[in-house]
Amino acid sequence: MRITILGAGGFLGRKLAARLARDGSLGGRPVTALTLFDLNVPPAPDAAFPIHRIAGDVGDAATLSRAIPAGTDVVFHLAAVVSAAAEADFDLGMRVNLHGTLALLDACRKLEHAPRVVFTSSVASFGGGQQAMVPDDGRQVPANSYGAQKAMGELLLQDASRKGFLDAVSIRLPTVIVRPGRPNKAASSFVSGIVREPLLGLATTCPVGPDFAVWVCSPRRAVDWFLHAAAMDTTPLGIDRGLNPPGLSVTVGELLAALEQVGGAEARALVRFEPDPAIEAIVAGWPAAFAATRARALGFAQQEDAGAVLHAFLADDLEATRAERAMT
Repeated sequence: MRITILGAGGFLGRKLAARLARDGSLGGRPVTALTLFDLNVPPAPDAAFPIHRIAGDVGDAATLSRAIPAGTDVVFHLAAVVSAAAEADFDLGMRVNLHGTLALLDACRKLEHAPRVVFTSSVASFGGGQQAMVPDDGRQVPANSYGAQKAMGELLLQDASRKGFLDAVSIRLPTVIVRPGRPNKAASSFVSGIVREPLLGLATTCPVGPDFAVWVCSPRRAVDWFLHAAAMDTTPLGIDRGLNPPGLSVTVGELLAALEQVGGAEARALVRFEPDPAIEAIVAGWPAAFAATRARALGFAQQEDAGAVLHAFLADDLEATRAERAMT
């Protein structure tokens, strides 16, 4: 099985590549080659199969064709400009989030057989805000450019699947926490920051109040969903290729309570509430709960509670984050 990861230099791309290298197989079939693509040359894990690394612009069709060569069976499309950055720079968001997906479609159409494409969409493609409980057939009405670009990508891949050019599964990811490393430009970055920074012994601010709820998942669970989507039978999906995976609805206050249980009162004391209207204007439109009935029925695993999310960060990423930020 030949696999490509677009956005392989990001934290989820690196985790996915490491998991494939560790497992050596996907859906019971051995991995024979892995191509890792990103704007800069992505790191490669040790693996028993060949790994090819390519740097380039995901919106450039010629470059992307090199990343999705003949014989490719699965493409994980994780490449994206994140929410606040896409909102601030409309042209950049369109080039990466929309035209990158168009380039992916063009590359897949050149293959002799239709590859499975796992597309990372987002809860930001929905509106409704804090009070919404989104059903599986809920209509996508994004209130930000990032969400609109993700919804457009879903529609393109859905139609391409209908036409037989590829076989897509679009995973509308919750906010993924706890992100390792440093804060990024995502509007939801604070959700990781209010946990990660205190566990590093650093003070941080929270731009929303303690009752603000978010729909989240851990990096572990996101990777599980990607792999399940890559190997599942897509026949039951029919024409509707978008899935809301079973994440966790949790308030900021509940995350801070879990932080105190894990890191003690001194960690909780490092978080200060400091309203940021610009951030809240973006995240307040995102729904905080999804029914996710369809995804559960299709075998997607449920996200565990907030304590499990924090313990996963401690086990998987805390020490690596300390090292990356020269804190050891």
